[in-house]
Amino acid sequence: MFSIYILTYNEELDIAPCIESAMLSDDIIVVDSCSSDRTVEIASRYPVRVVQHAFESHGRQRTWMLESILPKYGWVYILEADERMTPELFAECTQSIGNPDYIGYYVAERVMFMNRWIRYSTQYPRYQMRLFRHGKVWFTDYGHTEREVCDGATSFLKETYPHYTCSKGLSRWIEKHNRYSTDEAKETVHQLENGTVVWRDLFFGKTEVERRRALKDLSLRLPARPFLRFLYMYFLLGGCLDGRAGMAWCTLQAFYEYLILLKVWEMQYLPTPTLEETLSQSDKSKVVATQIAGEG
Repeated sequence: MFSIYILTYNEELDIAPCIESAMLSDDIIVVDSCSSDRTVEIASRYPVRVVQHAFESHGRQRTWMLESILPKYGWVYILEADERMTPELFAECTQSIGNPDYIGYYVAERVMFMNRWIRYSTQYPRYQMRLFRHGKVWFTDYGHTEREVCDGATSFLKETYPHYTCSKGLSRWIEKHNRYSTDEAKETVHQLENGTVVWRDLFFGKTEVERRRALKDLSLRLPARPFLRFLYMYFLLGGCLDGRAGMAWCTLQAFYEYLILLKVWEMQYLPTPTLEETLSQSDKSKVVATQIAGEG
C-alpha cells in the first residue's frame, strides 16, 4: 500500500471525483492552498486528512507537504485535483513499490480536453514524477511548475492517468495560464541569461524527460516561438489527427507561448519602478483622495 497526496486550490468541482478515484488507498491526504470555495468542506466529508497551507509555489508546496505531513506508508503518490487514479494504475503502483532497485517512478498523463483524449499534440507519453519512496524525492521550482530531485534510480510505469485540464471551464484555464505565463517569463529570462542547451540530451537523452527538457531549453532561444510551437504541435506531432479539439488545444498553447513572449519583452525593456517611485505614487494617490474627499 502507498499514501496519496492530493493538491488543491478552489477545486470544489473536481475534489469529490478525485478523492473517490483515490480511495483504493486507505491513506489520502488533501493539501489545500487555503481555498475560498467549498473544497475543504467537500473533502472533509470523506475519510481523508485535510491540511491547509498557504501557497508559495509549486515546488515549495510539495516540499513543505512532504516534510510536514508524514504519510502512513513509506511510498507516496502525488495526485492533483483535476487528475484521477485508475484501478489499473493503482495495481501497477502497488506492484512496483516492491522493487528495491528504484526509489521513484514517472507516470504519463492523458490530457483530456473537450471530452476527448488529446493523443498527439501533447507529446504523449509525457512523464511526471508521481510515485516515489518518501524522503528520497523532493522538488524545486522551475517556471510556473516544479522539477524533481531524486536520491536514487528511477523508472517508468506503463499505466497512465487522465488529466482533465479544462474541467472547470475555459475561463479558469485562461486565468491560470495568465498567472503561469508570468512565472514562465521569469524563468525564460533567467535561462536566457544563465542557462544553456544540453545538445547531447536533446538528441541522445536516455529518457523522454531528458529529451523534453532539452527541447524546452532550445525553444526558449528560437524566434517566432508561438508560430513554431503551433506548427510543431499541429503538424509535426500530429495534432491535426486530434480533430477539432486538437486544433483548439494547439491554438491555446500557441497563445500561451505568445503571452510568455510578451511578458519576457516587458520584463526586459519596460523600466521597473523603484521603491521610492512607488511610495511617491502612493503619496500622490493619497493627496488626490484627500482632495476629492474635501470637495465632497
